[in-house]
Amino acid sequence: MNKDTSAPARNTKVMNRFDLTRRLVARLKHEEAVIGGIGNTNFDLWSAGHRPQNFYMLGSMGLAFPIALGVALAQPQRRVVALEGDGSLLMQLGCLSTIASLKPKNLSLIVMDNGIYQITGAQPTPAAASSDIVAIAQGCGIANSAWAADEEDFERLVDQSLVATVPTLIALRIDDKPGVGTTDRDPVQVRQRFMLGLGVRHEVKAG
Repeated sequence: MNKDTSAPARNTKVMNRFDLTRRLVARLKHEEAVIGGIGNTNFDLWSAGHRPQNFYMLGSMGLAFPIALGVALAQPQRRVVALEGDGSLLMQLGCLSTIASLKPKNLSLIVMDNGIYQITGAQPTPAAASSDIVAIAQGCGIANSAWAADEEDFERLVDQSLVATVPTLIALRIDDKPGVGTTDRDPVQVRQRFMLGLGVRHEVKAG
């Protein structure tokens, strides 16, 4: 008997990344750190509401979740949110097992899944037709993982994740619209601004 291997994500609404990012930023009230993955993910984060607590990953695929894990462990009293694309996550699937093992209580993971490597020519990702990101996360040990059915469900899941005491993962089906705007491309300034935003470095005033 043939088994239907289509991912449950196909039963969710296809949404817009910028709209979802704007909805997320609107719910951040306590200087939460937000780590944006490369490309369109952090372009939309910048445009949705630039904050000193935002970190914009430049040039390296798959590092948003590992960086967010480090921030969550270093500042356990601060809620940390990581935004990543499906293609970038596939480059670093092992980080899900590490996160599950370390169990940071303050880490929320959000995966924007459009099934393609958008900024390199829209090539389909290996997960596009057969892999379920939520099932992978759950299999790695992040039990509190779910697909968002629509925008309202996404907001509900975000609210739950921001008060959760275990790491959480929210996966979203998104369209292939390009990111809105672009980020500051100076990595030194990105790092400096983020460190100031987290209070781990203080601005030196002249004179």
